[in-house]
Amino acid sequence: MIRVASYNIRKSVGTDWRRQPRQILDVLSELDADIIALQEVDRRFGDRVSSLAPQAIAERTAYKALRFGVRPDSLGWHGNTILVRKEMEVLRCEKIVLPALEPRGAALADIRAGDVRVRVVGMHLGLVSLWRRRQARAVLQQLKRLEEPLPTVMMGDLNEWNTEGGCLTHFAEEHHVVAPGPSFHSHLPFASFDRIITSPEIKVQDAGVHLSERARIASDHLPVWAELAFPAEAVAATGSRTAVAAD
Repeated sequence: MIRVASYNIRKSVGTDWRRQPRQILDVLSELDADIIALQEVDRRFGDRVSSLAPQAIAERTAYKALRFGVRPDSLGWHGNTILVRKEMEVLRCEKIVLPALEPRGAALADIRAGDVRVRVVGMHLGLVSLWRRRQARAVLQQLKRLEEPLPTVMMGDLNEWNTEGGCLTHFAEEHHVVAPGPSFHSHLPFASFDRIITSPEIKVQDAGVHLSERARIASDHLPVWAELAFPAEAVAATGSRTAVAAD
């Protein structure tokens, strides 16, 4: 069983419009997930400095941050990064370029979690329906190009108002789209923007929205989570693999 989560942290700016990274770090600890996809981790302007320092993540939580940023002090690729528990092995990290009118991207990592290898994609899709569809297809096409198929979890802020259509149609063709529940706006959730999508062999045991009082003020999105069970064939083969460095 692996617990995953996705969280749009809005550059660590809370609903009181104060930037408080410690609030986000506390929510991450509350989630107690094994793997977390973060969106909007970096500041928007200037050097795009990460709103969460990798050192603070390592010191205050059970996670290590994978670095996808192209600038020295950025952590995310267009704001997307992935956190994993410190004991997990990272086998691959890749940036996915998404077609867009505005800068958009996705982050991909292959992770060994205990005896399971799993592929994780964190993404933040655009505000325009046409481009969200194109971005969904781009993510799926990139997955098909990879030489080794693995059980796959895609998650993030899809910005999709349609509960069944839109970009969800493309993901649902060969994957299971999980709707944990309304996660935006955190004060009064009414939209299910944040989704978790799994390849068919993964069984979703449970899923939901993290509704703590701290989460309601730490960002305008609430985190979503899912508990996943993997089939026997997903158990990693024995033998060493070269790990990718993480901060």
